[in-house]
Amino acid sequence: MSRIGELFKRKQQRILNVYCTAGYPQLESTVDVMRALQMHGADLIELGMPYSDPLADGPVIQASSAVALDNGMTISRLFDQLKDFRKDFQVPVVLMGYLNPVIQYGFERFCADAASVGVDGLIIPDIPVYEFERDYKEVIERYGLDFIFLVTPETPEERIRKIDALSTGFLYAVSSSSITGSDKDFSAVEAYLQRLKAMNLSNPILVGFGIKDKETFETASKYTAGAIIGSAYIKALQRSNDVGKETKDFLEGVIG
Repeated sequence: MSRIGELFKRKQQRILNVYCTAGYPQLESTVDVMRALQMHGADLIELGMPYSDPLADGPVIQASSAVALDNGMTISRLFDQLKDFRKDFQVPVVLMGYLNPVIQYGFERFCADAASVGVDGLIIPDIPVYEFERDYKEVIERYGLDFIFLVTPETPEERIRKIDALSTGFLYAVSSSSITGSDKDFSAVEAYLQRLKAMNLSNPILVGFGIKDKETFETASKYTAGAIIGSAYIKALQRSNDVGKETKDFLEGVIG
Protein backbone atom coordinates (compact mmCIF):
# COMPACT_ATOMS: atom_id res chain seq x y z
CA MET A 1 0.00 0.00 0.00
CA SER A 2 1.26 3.48 -0.86
CA ARG A 3 1.95 6.11 1.78
CA ILE A 4 -1.21 7.90 0.63
CA GLY A 5 -3.25 4.72 1.00
CA GLU A 6 -1.78 4.11 4.44
CA LEU A 7 -2.68 7.66 5.50
CA PHE A 8 -6.33 7.27 4.52
CA LYS A 9 -6.50 3.85 6.13
CA ARG A 10 -5.06 5.20 9.39
CA LYS A 11 -6.92 8.50 9.49
CA GLN A 12 -10.25 8.53 7.69
CA GLN A 13 -11.49 12.01 8.65
CA ARG A 14 -10.20 15.57 8.90
CA ILE A 15 -7.15 14.95 6.76
CA LEU A 16 -5.41 18.21 5.98
CA ASN A 17 -3.49 18.51 2.72
CA VAL A 18 -1.56 21.79 2.44
CA TYR A 19 -0.29 23.21 -0.84
CA CYS A 20 3.01 25.05 -1.06
CA THR A 21 4.95 26.32 -4.06
CA ALA A 22 8.40 24.85 -4.65
CA GLY A 23 11.04 27.56 -4.50
CA TYR A 24 8.84 30.00 -2.56
CA PRO A 25 9.38 32.30 -0.77
CA GLN A 26 13.09 31.66 -1.43
CA LEU A 27 14.65 29.24 -3.88
CA GLU A 28 15.98 27.05 -1.07
CA SER A 29 12.81 27.36 1.08
CA THR A 30 11.15 24.25 -0.35
CA VAL A 31 12.19 21.63 2.19
CA ASP A 32 12.07 24.10 5.10
CA VAL A 33 8.42 24.89 4.30
CA MET A 34 7.63 21.20 3.94
CA ARG A 35 9.35 20.43 7.25
CA ALA A 36 7.32 23.12 9.03
CA LEU A 37 4.10 21.71 7.55
CA GLN A 38 4.90 18.19 8.74
CA MET A 39 5.96 19.41 12.18
CA HIS A 40 2.81 21.45 12.79
CA GLY A 41 0.10 19.07 11.65
CA ALA A 42 -0.26 18.74 7.89
CA ASP A 43 -1.18 15.16 7.00
CA LEU A 44 -0.22 15.44 3.34
CA ILE A 45 1.80 17.97 1.34
CA GLU A 46 0.87 19.09 -2.16
CA LEU A 47 4.01 20.59 -3.65
CA GLY A 48 3.36 22.91 -6.57
CA MET A 49 5.79 23.00 -9.47
CA PRO A 50 5.80 26.64 -10.64
CA TYR A 51 4.67 27.28 -14.19
CA SER A 52 4.23 30.47 -16.19
CA ASP A 53 0.64 29.69 -17.27
CA PRO A 54 -1.11 27.94 -14.36
CA LEU A 55 -4.70 27.67 -15.64
CA ALA A 56 -6.41 26.57 -12.41
CA ASP A 57 -4.51 28.83 -10.04
CA GLY A 58 -5.71 32.14 -8.67
CA PRO A 59 -3.66 35.32 -8.27
CA VAL A 60 -2.04 34.33 -4.96
CA ILE A 61 -0.60 31.04 -6.22
CA GLN A 62 0.19 32.58 -9.61
CA ALA A 63 2.22 35.25 -7.83
CA SER A 64 4.07 32.65 -5.76
CA SER A 65 4.86 30.72 -8.95
CA ALA A 66 6.20 33.86 -10.59
CA VAL A 67 8.47 34.50 -7.59
CA ALA A 68 9.66 30.89 -7.61
CA LEU A 69 10.45 31.02 -11.32
CA ASP A 70 12.32 34.30 -10.84
CA ASN A 71 14.21 32.60 -7.99
CA GLY A 72 15.40 30.00 -10.50
CA MET A 73 13.17 27.05 -9.64
CA THR A 74 13.01 24.28 -12.24
CA ILE A 75 11.93 20.66 -12.15
CA SER A 76 15.57 19.55 -12.12
CA ARG A 77 16.33 21.90 -9.22
CA LEU A 78 13.30 20.62 -7.35
CA PHE A 79 14.41 17.00 -7.63
CA ASP A 80 17.86 18.03 -6.41
CA GLN A 81 16.24 19.65 -3.36
CA LEU A 82 14.14 16.55 -2.67
CA LYS A 83 16.81 13.90 -3.14
CA ASP A 84 17.34 13.28 0.58
CA PHE A 85 14.08 14.53 2.07
CA ARG A 86 12.70 11.07 2.91
CA LYS A 87 15.33 10.72 5.64
CA ASP A 88 13.27 13.13 7.73
CA PHE A 89 9.76 12.98 6.27
CA GLN A 90 6.94 10.54 6.87
CA VAL A 91 4.01 12.47 5.34
CA PRO A 92 2.94 11.66 1.79
CA VAL A 93 3.99 14.22 -0.83
CA VAL A 94 2.15 14.86 -4.08
CA LEU A 95 3.56 16.96 -6.92
CA MET A 96 1.04 19.30 -8.54
CA GLY A 97 1.77 20.93 -11.87
CA TYR A 98 0.99 21.24 -15.54
CA LEU A 99 1.78 18.97 -18.43
CA ASN A 100 3.88 21.25 -20.63
CA PRO A 101 6.99 21.50 -18.41
CA VAL A 102 6.69 17.81 -17.50
CA ILE A 103 6.73 16.86 -21.19
CA GLN A 104 9.71 19.16 -21.76
CA TYR A 105 11.51 17.36 -18.92
CA GLY A 106 10.46 14.00 -20.36
CA PHE A 107 7.38 12.29 -18.95
CA GLU A 108 8.95 8.93 -18.10
CA ARG A 109 12.10 10.59 -16.78
CA PHE A 110 9.88 12.80 -14.61
CA CYS A 111 8.01 9.82 -13.15
CA ALA A 112 11.24 7.91 -12.57
CA ASP A 113 12.90 10.84 -10.81
CA ALA A 114 9.79 11.60 -8.74
CA ALA A 115 9.59 8.01 -7.55
CA SER A 116 13.33 7.80 -6.86
CA VAL A 117 13.30 10.77 -4.45
CA GLY A 118 10.20 9.52 -2.60
CA VAL A 119 7.31 11.44 -4.13
CA ASP A 120 4.03 9.54 -3.73
CA GLY A 121 1.67 10.91 -6.36
CA LEU A 122 0.89 13.41 -9.10
CA ILE A 123 -1.80 15.98 -9.80
CA ILE A 124 -1.61 17.20 -13.41
CA PRO A 125 -5.01 18.75 -14.07
CA ASP A 126 -4.57 19.42 -17.78
CA ILE A 127 -4.14 15.75 -18.75
CA PRO A 128 -7.42 14.71 -20.43
CA VAL A 129 -8.83 11.36 -19.36
CA TYR A 130 -8.45 9.76 -22.78
CA GLU A 131 -4.80 10.87 -23.06
CA PHE A 132 -4.15 9.61 -19.55
CA GLU A 133 -5.43 6.15 -20.50
CA ARG A 134 -3.65 6.12 -23.86
CA ASP A 135 -0.29 7.71 -23.10
CA TYR A 136 0.44 8.08 -19.40
CA LYS A 137 -1.34 5.57 -17.17
CA GLU A 138 1.04 2.68 -17.77
CA VAL A 139 4.13 4.82 -17.13
CA ILE A 140 2.71 6.26 -13.89
CA GLU A 141 1.79 2.80 -12.65
CA ARG A 142 5.20 1.40 -13.58
CA TYR A 143 6.85 3.83 -11.17
CA GLY A 144 4.35 3.20 -8.38
CA LEU A 145 2.93 6.72 -8.31
CA ASP A 146 -0.65 7.57 -7.42
CA PHE A 147 -2.49 9.83 -9.84
CA ILE A 148 -5.18 12.17 -8.59
CA PHE A 149 -7.91 13.53 -10.86
CA LEU A 150 -10.11 16.55 -10.20
CA VAL A 151 -13.92 16.62 -10.28
CA THR A 152 -16.20 19.67 -10.09
CA PRO A 153 -19.87 20.32 -9.26
CA GLU A 154 -20.57 20.25 -13.00
CA THR A 155 -18.94 16.84 -13.62
CA PRO A 156 -21.67 14.33 -14.61
CA GLU A 157 -22.06 11.24 -12.45
CA GLU A 158 -20.98 8.88 -15.24
CA ARG A 159 -17.73 10.81 -15.70
CA ILE A 160 -17.13 11.00 -11.93
CA ARG A 161 -17.36 7.21 -11.76
CA LYS A 162 -15.00 6.87 -14.72
CA ILE A 163 -12.49 9.23 -13.07
CA ASP A 164 -12.88 7.41 -9.76
CA ALA A 165 -12.01 4.13 -11.49
CA LEU A 166 -8.85 5.66 -12.97
CA SER A 167 -7.69 7.56 -9.88
CA THR A 168 -5.52 6.20 -7.11
CA GLY A 169 -4.76 7.87 -3.80
CA PHE A 170 -7.75 10.17 -3.57
CA LEU A 171 -10.14 12.29 -5.61
CA TYR A 172 -9.66 16.06 -5.61
CA ALA A 173 -13.14 17.60 -5.40
CA VAL A 174 -12.98 21.18 -6.63
CA SER A 175 -15.56 23.03 -4.56
CA SER A 176 -16.70 25.16 -7.50
CA SER A 177 -15.73 25.85 -11.09
CA SER A 178 -13.37 28.69 -10.30
CA ILE A 179 -9.72 29.39 -9.74
CA THR A 180 -7.97 28.72 -6.45
CA GLY A 181 -8.29 31.28 -3.72
CA SER A 182 -11.79 32.43 -4.72
CA ASP A 183 -14.09 33.52 -1.93
CA LYS A 184 -17.43 31.74 -1.95
CA ASP A 185 -20.47 30.94 0.15
CA PHE A 186 -19.17 27.60 1.33
CA SER A 187 -22.57 26.52 2.59
CA ALA A 188 -23.65 26.34 -1.05
CA VAL A 189 -21.02 23.65 -1.63
CA GLU A 190 -22.54 21.25 0.90
CA ALA A 191 -25.14 19.75 -1.47
CA TYR A 192 -22.39 18.91 -3.96
CA LEU A 193 -20.29 17.23 -1.27
CA GLN A 194 -23.32 15.31 -0.01
CA ARG A 195 -23.91 14.09 -3.57
CA LEU A 196 -20.32 12.85 -3.85
CA LYS A 197 -20.57 11.10 -0.49
CA ALA A 198 -23.80 9.36 -1.53
CA MET A 199 -22.07 7.93 -4.62
CA ASN A 200 -19.91 5.64 -2.41
CA LEU A 201 -16.86 6.11 -4.60
CA SER A 202 -13.81 3.88 -4.38
CA ASN A 203 -11.40 6.69 -3.56
CA PRO A 204 -11.51 8.98 -0.53
CA ILE A 205 -12.29 12.61 -1.33
CA LEU A 206 -10.44 15.77 -0.39
CA VAL A 207 -12.03 19.15 -1.10
CA GLY A 208 -10.06 22.07 -2.46
CA PHE A 209 -10.59 25.68 -3.63
CA GLY A 210 -11.94 28.07 -1.02
CA ILE A 211 -10.75 26.21 2.09
CA LYS A 212 -9.04 28.85 4.18
CA ASP A 213 -9.78 28.49 7.89
CA LYS A 214 -11.19 26.28 10.65
CA GLU A 215 -14.81 26.87 9.61
CA THR A 216 -14.39 25.91 5.95
CA PHE A 217 -12.10 23.00 6.85
CA GLU A 218 -14.66 21.57 9.26
CA THR A 219 -17.53 22.08 6.82
CA ALA A 220 -15.66 20.24 4.07
CA SER A 221 -14.65 17.45 6.45
CA LYS A 222 -18.27 16.70 7.40
CA TYR A 223 -18.84 15.06 4.04
CA THR A 224 -15.36 14.04 2.91
CA ALA A 225 -12.08 12.67 4.26
CA GLY A 226 -10.72 16.20 4.58
CA ALA A 227 -9.63 19.23 2.64
CA ILE A 228 -6.84 21.02 0.79
CA ILE A 229 -5.62 24.50 1.69
CA GLY A 230 -3.43 26.46 -0.71
CA SER A 231 -3.88 30.18 -1.27
CA ALA A 232 -4.57 30.96 2.38
CA TYR A 233 -1.30 29.32 3.42
CA ILE A 234 0.68 31.10 0.70
CA LYS A 235 -0.77 34.39 2.01
CA ALA A 236 0.42 33.47 5.49
CA LEU A 237 3.95 32.92 4.19
CA GLN A 238 3.89 36.39 2.65
CA ARG A 239 3.46 37.99 6.06
CA SER A 240 6.77 36.98 7.64
CA ASN A 241 10.25 35.66 7.01
CA ASP A 242 9.77 33.12 9.82
CA VAL A 243 8.42 30.08 7.99
CA GLY A 244 8.19 27.96 11.13
CA LYS A 245 6.23 30.50 13.16
CA GLU A 246 3.84 31.44 10.35
CA THR A 247 3.18 27.77 9.59
CA LYS A 248 2.59 26.93 13.24
CA ASP A 249 0.22 29.87 13.74
CA PHE A 250 -1.65 29.18 10.51
CA LEU A 251 -2.18 25.46 11.10
CA GLU A 252 -3.19 26.00 14.72
CA GLY A 253 -5.88 28.31 13.38
CA VAL A 254 -7.18 25.55 11.13
CA ILE A 255 -6.83 22.38 13.20
CA GLY A 256 -5.76 23.58 16.65
